[in-house]
This record gives sequence, C-alpha cells and structure tokens, in this order.
Amino acid sequence: MPSFLDPQTIIRTGGLVAIALIIFAECGLLVGFFLPGDSLLFTAGFLASQGFVGLDIWTLSAVCGIAAVIGPLVGYWYGNLWGPRLFSRDDSLLFRKQHLLRAHEFYERYGGRALILARFIPIVRTFAPVVAGMASMNYRHFVIYTLIGGALWGVGVPWAGYLLGTRFPELGKYMEWVIVIIIVVSIAPAVVHLLRERGKAKAAV
Repeated sequence: MPSFLDPQTIIRTGGLVAIALIIFAECGLLVGFFLPGDSLLFTAGFLASQGFVGLDIWTLSAVCGIAAVIGPLVGYWYGNLWGPRLFSRDDSLLFRKQHLLRAHEFYERYGGRALILARFIPIVRTFAPVVAGMASMNYRHFVIYTLIGGALWGVGVPWAGYLLGTRFPELGKYMEWVIVIIIVVSIAPAVVHLLRERGKAKAAV
C-alpha cells in the first residue's frame, strides 16, 4: 500500500480532519473509490484505545458517522443530477465505468438493502449512492438506509477497533495482518448474502 494511503500515516499526519474527509470522499465522491475506508476506521479506533493524542473514541465515532452519512447524500445528489451522462463518460485515472456498472447491477438486484450491504464492500460503497440517485430512489427511504449504514459502518468499525485494542493492545504490532482480517470479516456478510440469493435464484429456476 502506498505510504500516503497507509491508515496510520493518514491518522498521524492529518488526524481527525483527514479521517473525516477520506470517509466522506469514499462514501460519496466518485474519486474516492481507492481510499482505505475500512482499514482507516478500524485503525483509528484501535489507536484511540491506545490513548493516541486527538482521538477520543466518542468524538471519533460521531465524526465518522456524520461523514459516512453526508458522503452518500452528496453522491445521491450527484447521481440524480448527472446520472445518465456518467454512462457515456470515458474512463480516467479517477473514474472507471466498470465500477459504476457493478454498483448499478448490485443496486438493481437488492434495492435499498444494497445501500447497507454496500457499506462493507470496497468500491461498491462509493458508487451505490450515485446509482440510487440515478434511479431516483425515494429520498426518504434513501436517507433511512443511509443512516442505518452509516451507523453500522461509520460508527461500528471504529468501535470494533477500539474494543479489540482495549482487550488486546499487543495487536498493534501486527496491525497490517489485523486489517486484512477485518476487511475479510467485514465483507463476509455481504458475500454470504449474495451466495444465498444466487442459490435461491438457481433453485427457483
């Protein structure tokens, strides 16, 4: 992982402001799909448990939760306003049409639930709100799903890091491996759900 995307480097150099901006960007701006959301949230929670200066777990979880909600709201607005034009947009360094198509297929299959499931799937969580806006999803329903997803992911992951760090502070020596495990665990529910739905579809056929 490039040093500028390393969670600990981001936290130590940018603090709470950098964390909030990255979570906001990854959840709602098309250019944020490559940012390390899961690992950043978990690492921030872990460092908060170790008394890292400027990282109080309550403030951290509140800020991350807010950023994880505002980001998708911006993504919805962007998709609702510019949606059709995105499909004709050429690929660039910070935009890949295939990511948009993947999120669109995911949303079409699972509807509003996709906004919650997508929180735990890198890349998809960036584009899902945009797709919801493109589909003109009922805004009230969108906000409800976004609040639930923001709480489960934006607040839940930092607390997972905090509680684990409180219980096992020595894990800081193996943070890279811990992050890999956390990412795998975080996407597992969504993968299991996808496999079950696919199995039901095959059974129905």
